[in-house]
Amino acid sequence: MQESEFLHHTNCSYCLSKDNVAVYTDGHTYCFGCQKRTNATEEVPPMQAQPHTPDSFIQGTASPLSKRQIDLHTAKKFNYEVGTNNKKPVQIANYYDKDGTKVAQKLRYPDKTFQWIGDVKSAGLFGQNLWRDKGKMVIVTEGEIDCLTMSRLNSNKFPVVSVKTGAAGAKKDIQNSLEWLEGFDSVVFMFDSDDAGRNAALECAKVLSPNKAKIATLPLKDANEMLLANRAKELTDCMWGAKAYRPDGIVLGADLWDEIKKEDVYVSVPYPFECMNIKTHGLRKGELVTITAGSGVGKSSFCRQVAYHLLNKDYKVGYIALEESVKRSSLGIMGVALEKPLHLSREGIEEDSLKKAFDDTVGNGNFYLYNHFGSTASDNLISKIRYLAKACNVDFVVLDHLHMALSAVGDATTNDERKLIDYTVSVLRTLVEETGIGLILVSHLKRPEGNKGYEDGVAVSMNSLRGSAAIAQLSDMVISLSRDLQDDKNLAKVNILKNRFSGETGHACTLHYNLETGLLKQSDHTEFKDEF
Repeated sequence: MQESEFLHHTNCSYCLSKDNVAVYTDGHTYCFGCQKRTNATEEVPPMQAQPHTPDSFIQGTASPLSKRQIDLHTAKKFNYEVGTNNKKPVQIANYYDKDGTKVAQKLRYPDKTFQWIGDVKSAGLFGQNLWRDKGKMVIVTEGEIDCLTMSRLNSNKFPVVSVKTGAAGAKKDIQNSLEWLEGFDSVVFMFDSDDAGRNAALECAKVLSPNKAKIATLPLKDANEMLLANRAKELTDCMWGAKAYRPDGIVLGADLWDEIKKEDVYVSVPYPFECMNIKTHGLRKGELVTITAGSGVGKSSFCRQVAYHLLNKDYKVGYIALEESVKRSSLGIMGVALEKPLHLSREGIEEDSLKKAFDDTVGNGNFYLYNHFGSTASDNLISKIRYLAKACNVDFVVLDHLHMALSAVGDATTNDERKLIDYTVSVLRTLVEETGIGLILVSHLKRPEGNKGYEDGVAVSMNSLRGSAAIAQLSDMVISLSRDLQDDKNLAKVNILKNRFSGETGHACTLHYNLETGLLKQSDHTEFKDEF
């Protein structure tokens, strides 16, 4: 039989030691930490005859940890020792089962690698054997050193324990000791302040009964680091100030004072049509504004002018027009600057003028587009908007239009437009809250009853929105444009159908569409009566 050859080292799933497992070509493995050997198809007992007997443990001595500011009294209380293993200095954390019998040791080497000896599965939390199985409060840390730190700060009088396997195995450790933890009125998780620690604390908190878990937030990496930074008082305050865990979305009003005392500062950007600002008080980040109108009334023209206006105010703008190419969208924005519909004709526009319009708008470094053609991936659109917000730091995004977005965002398993709109608008609303961008969303109208359409001057109301009440419910502002295309005045009536900011609704102004320039301008015509 050909002799098996060594391949590589890996971590041990049994004792959790790092890089202690040797993997061989025939599939068998061997851990130099716990002596666990596995064949390719079966697991065999460790080569050491009786690995869990007291004789197999490393003999150490309790000693103060001067570099960690852990005193001798604390080290003795937890039986945290120093010793040697294979001629290497180690720190020894002794672990006990529920009966108080030492069943395992966790060895910490100077290079910060770890090794387990003994029956890890039978071991409780580190320090669990020292405390009664009930009380007012117990502190749970992510590691043994932090456990010693917190116990020392509390003069070793309050229950403090640590999970066995750090953030990665914290939830399982808590589940294994759940009965013991449930005996306390409150369980304070004081894990590391990195992503792994924060996520582990949340997962552990979910295991406990409601109202029992609290999570402490640390300004530095961990408890011991704060001790070494001479911030012991602040560390104690973090412990007592731990916030009760509640599921996502549940907030205690009493916790909101710091937020309440800060006065909200609303930075409003005026619309390019001054008449609109009286009722709307401008456009704001963190709001979802829906623009709706019938076909050919001027929704896209309105959005292009708003985008151009924002660029002139030095805001970063993302522009997503799902019914046209990025070139067509760019020409539309440049056409606003040149007061000429460039997509129809460039007659009379010299290249120098075209380049200046480009540099002032599309090419000024603050304008981003989404080249969507050929993209069919689900939720791709949402990910692109999130990227625009977080990576490109845009202030406002124009999405033209909602109903084209349904196929890019919605659930492909249903053809129910109402459900797709509910889902899409909900996701967009959440995205606005998450990123703080201002989102200008174009939405279509459902067909009106009777023989006349919106192009014939039929009034637009909230009930006219196509597909779902979610559009009205989740929008901060709903603005409608209505226009009688049968007359020769090219007038568009602007109505505010919803205004969460100030509550002011009704007729805002009348805009005139110039066929030669392709622009909407404020009009003095007053023949549209306020119908709302």
